[in-house]
Amino acid sequence: MHSGSCLCGAVRFTLPSILPAPEACHCSMCRKTTGHFFVSVEVQKVDVQMTGVDPVTWYTSSEKVRRGFCGKCGSTLFFEPIFHTWTAVAAGCLDEPIAAPISRHIFVADKGAYYEILDDAPQKLQ
Repeated sequence: MHSGSCLCGAVRFTLPSILPAPEACHCSMCRKTTGHFFVSVEVQKVDVQMTGVDPVTWYTSSEKVRRGFCGKCGSTLFFEPIFHTWTAVAAGCLDEPIAAPISRHIFVADKGAYYEILDDAPQKLQ
């Protein structure tokens, strides 16, 4: 079992013990939400068990996606396609680091000009 939280600890959650390798999204919305690119692991929504005292605050960032964050400290926690059964959990919010390297980079056509992608993971333009 994996656990995670926001910076202030008001929002806490647990995830299944086996997680997929993380992926990195470089789209402009993820960069604006996080201040850099967004690294996450995808899990089924029903497998995310909320254990904290505060609920997640949701922001609908497009017709198809909402983003979850802590209403107290502002930590980015989730990226959730509205019409899918999975959610992407911010890898940086997990209490223990994920051992697997990034599996792929997406939306690299939108990445910031101030950094380079230096690993060998596959890159998808969109």
